[in-house]
Amino acid sequence: MKIAKLFLFGFLTLGVTPCFADSLFFEDEPVQDGLNVFDVSATFADIYEKLDGVKWGGKNINVAIESLENLNTNAHIAATDERVVLVWGDAIIANYPRPTPGDWQGFGEITTALVLKLRANDAALHAASESEMYQMVVDSLMRGIDENGRYIYSRRAEITEDGRILTSVGLEGARDARGNWRVTGVFKDSPADTAGLREGDLIVSINGQNVAAMSDAELSAAMSGFNSGTSKIKLLSPGGERDVVLRRATVILADADVVHRSDADTGGILEIVVHKISDNTVSIVNEALAKYQDVSGIILDLRAATGDDERAAAKLAGLFIGKKPVMRIVETARDEVEVIPGGDAVTDAPVVVLMSNMTRGTAEAVVAAFYENERGVLVGTPTAGSARIATRINLENGGALELLNKSIKTGTGRAIDGRGIFPIVCLSNIRSTNQQNAFFLNVINNDFNAQDFNRDDDIDVDAVRRGCPVITSGADEDALSAAVAAKILTDSKLYNKLVAE
Repeated sequence: MKIAKLFLFGFLTLGVTPCFADSLFFEDEPVQDGLNVFDVSATFADIYEKLDGVKWGGKNINVAIESLENLNTNAHIAATDERVVLVWGDAIIANYPRPTPGDWQGFGEITTALVLKLRANDAALHAASESEMYQMVVDSLMRGIDENGRYIYSRRAEITEDGRILTSVGLEGARDARGNWRVTGVFKDSPADTAGLREGDLIVSINGQNVAAMSDAELSAAMSGFNSGTSKIKLLSPGGERDVVLRRATVILADADVVHRSDADTGGILEIVVHKISDNTVSIVNEALAKYQDVSGIILDLRAATGDDERAAAKLAGLFIGKKPVMRIVETARDEVEVIPGGDAVTDAPVVVLMSNMTRGTAEAVVAAFYENERGVLVGTPTAGSARIATRINLENGGALELLNKSIKTGTGRAIDGRGIFPIVCLSNIRSTNQQNAFFLNVINNDFNAQDFNRDDDIDVDAVRRGCPVITSGADEDALSAAVAAKILTDSKLYNKLVAE
């Protein structure tokens, strides 16, 4: 029989902090089942206390200790004003006095005690490392609050516990007909790049062993793996045979890449590919715009962009639209915070914004800002409709909680989360050259009468997505994006008509 659920944070209030009368653990037994129960209890206590002060976008949030039962279908937990009871199957395996409101240490100990009981009956939970245990337990506690929330174990603790860091020499490649390994790509600033390896080079031996005699697993382990490692490589290149020593290292990727396609007459087109919207991205884009001021057009590729920094997103959009609302952040049911760039636009060049179902977070707000301010033409397929911003809560153990508790709206207040932003030019509907030519002709002749779904609040979002589906081939999408964007940017009449749609 299930006792009626009473939510934990419904009974907890800041400012009321009595002590848990009797500890559930003994000081001379600090380690149980491989866990330091006092450290674990302190971590859970810290989590509960800090979650109590979080604002949630439009939700009335109560964290239930009963939600620990999500760890296993055989577990059932009931919390009353007086007791916390854990039932496994038909048997009661734990029965503890409930801490008083605001006793974070007490609730931390209760959680730890329940986890120990669950570990004793659940092989997967028992086998989990400390970081994995935290991930599983916090995920269970938060499932009813924020399905995208996560526990981030401290990097320092993770290294201490696991002792592993993924590294790479920075090469991509494939075997040739003789079993040797042909280099097909080199990561910028990687050990391989620094050593001068180039696409087309042939690796014939590694650490004295012929590559043709190595298994795929052995080859992969030489190229990348956990912790650093040294590979002595014999290389055949156009310049002849040479020996190279590569020591694996971590490879850092930039948040944005810039390509200038020059043209003597027009200044060319500037292509900006954004991977993550951050302050680093803003710096890269700002520097590129200052360096190439005479370009005839800009392709802002947000097809795989994400981000949860609203200030960085405002700065990025502000480089193009100036001091105009970029988004609104919703933290509670009633409060919305308007985000406006602090500086003026630095370019007035025409812009095509590329978008896809992988455009998410603050990147969706940036797409919307270009649309609402008639500052660029949206090309691609609908964005993800996953427009939330994370709140990161640092914990005393060096880890953190990351909660997607802030919802994003467009600068004019239109919803994005669960809906997305829709392109003006749907790439998946103009796959062939004939379709593209017909589409552009219709625009020029004023026969482009397609509905702008971004202005319709009552549309069937799923129907729109079916009408403008995801392009399954990345190569096809790249080719289409490049061709359509270039056509729009090099025909001012076409661009102006599409921007005004």
